[in-house]
Amino acid sequence: MQVDRRWTEVFKDTVAETIVRDEPRVSPAKSALMSMHQFTPRSRPLAIRNSLNSKGELRPSSMPSIPNPFPELCSPSHSPVRVGSLVGNARTSEEDTHVVRVFGEDTHSRSVLVSSGATVRDVCHILVQAAHCTDQENWALIEQHPALGLERCLEDHEVLVQVQSSWPQGGDTKLLFRKNYAKYEFFKKPAQYFPENMISDSTDAKADISSSQLIQSMLKCGSCPEIQGYLHVREAGKKSWKKLYFILRRSGLYCSSKGSSKEPRHLQCVADLEDLSVYTVCNSRKLYSSPKVHTFCIKSCRDRFRSQDLKLLCAENEQCRTCWITAFRVFKYGKQLQCNYLLSQTSPKLQIPPRKDTKWKEGEESMVAMDFSGKSGGRVILNPQEAQSAEQEEGYNWRKREALRYSLPSNSQGSRPTAVHQIQPWFHGGVSRSEAERLLEEQGQVDGMFLIRDSQMHAQCFVLSLCHKLKTKHYLLIPCEEGGRQYYTMDDGVTLFMDLLQLVEFHQINRGILPVCLKHPCIRIAL
Repeated sequence: MQVDRRWTEVFKDTVAETIVRDEPRVSPAKSALMSMHQFTPRSRPLAIRNSLNSKGELRPSSMPSIPNPFPELCSPSHSPVRVGSLVGNARTSEEDTHVVRVFGEDTHSRSVLVSSGATVRDVCHILVQAAHCTDQENWALIEQHPALGLERCLEDHEVLVQVQSSWPQGGDTKLLFRKNYAKYEFFKKPAQYFPENMISDSTDAKADISSSQLIQSMLKCGSCPEIQGYLHVREAGKKSWKKLYFILRRSGLYCSSKGSSKEPRHLQCVADLEDLSVYTVCNSRKLYSSPKVHTFCIKSCRDRFRSQDLKLLCAENEQCRTCWITAFRVFKYGKQLQCNYLLSQTSPKLQIPPRKDTKWKEGEESMVAMDFSGKSGGRVILNPQEAQSAEQEEGYNWRKREALRYSLPSNSQGSRPTAVHQIQPWFHGGVSRSEAERLLEEQGQVDGMFLIRDSQMHAQCFVLSLCHKLKTKHYLLIPCEEGGRQYYTMDDGVTLFMDLLQLVEFHQINRGILPVCLKHPCIRIAL
């Protein structure tokens, strides 16, 4: 049998071709030695040239290329799929993940693994799922600079990694996860956030429409009317403050050098809104000797976080400061804010899944609301509003029976359970008056936001702290005894409640002596 076998050996400039045929048998080792001496030249080391040019691009090598055994799998030059894209994507996915540390209001933190393009809304959604929160539309991430006393609520569309890239290295900047009910409240109540005395007398405002209608139409198209008013500003390089007249327009922030004149020759441009971030200032009187506590600052995104680079402004009251900060947001982000608001309204809510029971036919009701108060027996409640009222009344009666059972004199003191208000999220224990106001202010200070705390001046009493029109009011809850049972009241005994939970549930439906119903509890969660 004859075997024909060919191969080609490539050395520097020599090509040797060998044909092997059947010859007299020799040992394999001797045959290999003979063929090496006869046909194989001595190889020389070759210098491997760098295949990258000065720009870091791959350049063709002079070495012979290896033929591709699968040419149909290679993408052509005009194909959108690049060769090696799978490896590149795997490398990119590893490099594009970042660990973000988020703090709760109880000083505990949680590390979240996010991608480089993750927005603030995405991170909030992850934290809401991890902390088992129910209303995810009111949670927000707060950028905090404790040394400078600065805070800013990040917008839902901002990319979190880009925000962190502007922070100073080695600083104390951190992210907080907490409630912010006022994030989009100006869409619901624009007249409260934009008072008429701060709206400019532009040609649009001189029309036959009211200021509230003007604001509503402006917000729908993603713009805002011109804002004007006096602000205290800290002079550059000094600790003194000066009162000047400011005008906020879409083109930027201007101050007048002559009273309240808005003539172009008297206006000086202070800042451009495109490259601007607005922060609220905490503890401004101690840190910056501001004339009022309603202080905020504007800072260029390119500047470093130093006190001399901050443009500090101080308003006369909280409503003015909220108006200026809201106008800055609307002017800078425009239509994007309305998109964020609509997305927050359409966020998925926790729903009870429908009951799957084959015993009931399709279209047949398994549970209906019934009324047994009449003499003729029970009746089916067909009106949805009446059914909801009956449900609330039944819940109130159940609470009343439970509170009455625990307040009976026959019950021993040892078997009595812990006070029900201590496990409620709106109860904050022995926080002070100023601390309660700070908590309410941090979470938005919207109408109906409340908390209950222990009174520091009156023993065995509690205080209801309630927000209304950007102000915090405090109501004393006094315990009283009637018929051998203990009650709570805040209207000198006219209305009695068996415990604080019953008081809160009642005022969530009925306003009573309060200016507004209890709506948003000021809560703090542990991450």
